[in-house]
Amino acid sequence: MSIYLLQTINGIGIGMLYFLLAVGLSIVFGLLRFVNFAHGAFYLMGAYFCYQLTRWGWSFWWALLVAPLAVGAIGWLTEKLLLRHVYAKPHEFHILVTVGLALVVQELVILQWGPLGDSVATPELLQGVVMWGSFVYPKYRLFVIGFTAVLAVLLWWVLEGTRLGSAVRAGSESTEMVSLLGLNVFGIFSLVFALGAATAALAGVLAAPIRGAEPFMGIEALGVAFVIVVVGGLGSFSGALVGGILIGVVQSVMSTLWPEGARIMIYVAMAAVLLLRPHGLLGRKG
Repeated sequence: MSIYLLQTINGIGIGMLYFLLAVGLSIVFGLLRFVNFAHGAFYLMGAYFCYQLTRWGWSFWWALLVAPLAVGAIGWLTEKLLLRHVYAKPHEFHILVTVGLALVVQELVILQWGPLGDSVATPELLQGVVMWGSFVYPKYRLFVIGFTAVLAVLLWWVLEGTRLGSAVRAGSESTEMVSLLGLNVFGIFSLVFALGAATAALAGVLAAPIRGAEPFMGIEALGVAFVIVVVGGLGSFSGALVGGILIGVVQSVMSTLWPEGARIMIYVAMAAVLLLRPHGLLGRKG
């Protein structure tokens, strides 16, 4: 039972990382109705920026602050200079442009850091384990759970308790109405896209000490993010949180019961949810 308890807690930690990865994708789709296949590239950049900053001698804590801000700024520029011009196009254009952007980022990473992965050291403060009787758990993974839980509450407050959040929620219903209220719709679009890029990068930074940084991690992350968005419900913040934890726990527990099929079970869980609730666990109909 202690093994399954450990795997369940591991799954919650992985699920919270998945939530950070998927929430930006969900919010961007909910507001812009934009299919962003470059989302995994922001996760990739976050991990490699963390690696490079620690390689330069910066502490992990500075990397945790600087890398998401830098990637968020890149996302903001990308939205303003490139993606804004294809919003009105069919979804096929969205896919072509963002897949091309993701491949460009991946190849630039390979040119700069090589095709092999690199490890990122766990911060000294969080090395070692915490013991409760016979139960042992790594300090860093416990930090990830607590830190991402605080971030989830902060993001919820931004979306539910601020003027920006009100504008985002109103814009997801009708961008024309937001424009008539005198708000800068395109400015809101840019901020939301930058926030989505920054949260994906933050997930990459937090994942780097656990799994390292490697050039193809963005593709894997993109697939997982889409599964979580579909399971939780398109455009739903709460759905991204519930979906991320559900998928993380399923993957972690199944890695003990059936290691070879742990990845497959993610998609089995998605199919089961869609059979019972075609709009996702917390998605809106219509």
